[in-house]
Amino acid sequence: MDAEFLEKTWGEILSRRPARIRRMYALLDEASQKEVMDHLRRMVSEDGWQESQVISARAALAALETKDSIKHAR
Repeated sequence: MDAEFLEKTWGEILSRRPARIRRMYALLDEASQKEVMDHLRRMVSEDGWQESQVISARAALAALETKDSIKHAR
């Protein structure tokens, strides 16, 4: 992946806007989706992240976990 794509991807994932988060996540392949989820979980559980980054990561996890729970409930 090139740097521009990564910047755009993370910009959307950390946007705190559920529709944008879900749309970008859906464009990723399964391996990339797993990497994103793992990274977001590290952001909310490990020290060293700025408060705004943690808030954005929590928002992304909330948006994506809601999507997954709806998907699995069907």
